[in-house]
Amino acid sequence: MKAELVRIGNSRGIRIPKPFIEQCGLGETVELRVAKNCLIISPGRIPRQGWDDAFHAADDTAQDELMLEGLERNEFDHEEWQW
Repeated sequence: MKAELVRIGNSRGIRIPKPFIEQCGLGETVELRVAKNCLIISPGRIPRQGWDDAFHAADDTAQDELMLEGLERNEFDHEEWQW
């Protein structure tokens, strides 16, 4: 689809059709960036949006294990590490 650049003061703008806005989930603000000579428009989201809900939805009955548990100690653990 081609779109014309519309003069807005000293800037230019484009009109984004409603179906594109809905399909991309765009709201009142968007994120703009340039990559490989292309303008990329993405939804303006708050960093880490939804993390709190995901954390609370996690299964709290699961047994959390440390990733390093069960590993044998090495030379660093015996000689260099200090609490």
